[in-house]
Amino acid sequence: MSEESETEEPETGTEPKEGAESGSGGVPHIFGRQMKRFRVRAGMDRAQLGSRTGYSASTIASYEQGRRIPSGKCITQLDEVLGAHGVLTEFIEEMERAQFPAFFQDAAVLEKTAVALHVFAVQAVPGLLQTEDYARAVFTMRRPVLGQETIEQRVTARLARQAIFERRPAPTISFVMEESVLHKGLGGRAVKRGQLEQILLIGQRRNVDIQVMPDDREEHAALSGRFTLIETTEGRRIAYVEAYKSSRLFTDRSTVREVEERYGLLRAQALSPRESLALIEKLLGET
Repeated sequence: MSEESETEEPETGTEPKEGAESGSGGVPHIFGRQMKRFRVRAGMDRAQLGSRTGYSASTIASYEQGRRIPSGKCITQLDEVLGAHGVLTEFIEEMERAQFPAFFQDAAVLEKTAVALHVFAVQAVPGLLQTEDYARAVFTMRRPVLGQETIEQRVTARLARQAIFERRPAPTISFVMEESVLHKGLGGRAVKRGQLEQILLIGQRRNVDIQVMPDDREEHAALSGRFTLIETTEGRRIAYVEAYKSSRLFTDRSTVREVEERYGLLRAQALSPRESLALIEKLLGET
């Protein structure tokens, strides 16, 4: 899900450009250079800045070198301590984008303010439902291997997305996931158990529906893979279709309508939300 100005309409079928891993260049490096300039101007070394802000000298070094991305709260604190007068806080929005891999950045921006979000998952629990341990296991298993700092950055960014569940007014959110996703033991038994518990907890929210597509269904409307439907505050409807190195945002009405029809059929073919939570509770008792 990612980041144009709020008034721009994404091009039909735009394909986000592949970029370097977050933290390896671009905005994080520019921010880091600015941060270092203000620190040097303030006459502080990294240890001194760290003691003033509650971070280690190595963390400050990672921020300055663009290897780690500070939170918006941290950037605000750094701006104040270094007397940057808003220069650093101007980076907050772009730094939030940079937490995500390039292909997901535009979708992440749309997701953050969506009034409706509908997700179909086929290989793993959707990111919005993942526990910290499950997310870390997923990123650790990725190939090519991600560096440990990148893994932790991605985990932090994924968990931050879950703030959508606390938004008011509450958005309408639904998930359909393949039953096989729930049987996978990614990360081990304890991780699986914690993940099933979290799905049950979130599934009890009044604005969230979670449905399971049983493995034994004879009909399936979306064998072509995962996708997300997004409705913006302006009433625009967008389909995000993710695939290896070719994830795309579709805004043309004909394509979005096709995906919406597919999702509607999926919901009819899957277990109801109540039946789905009952199944998840049963699996939890067996784990």
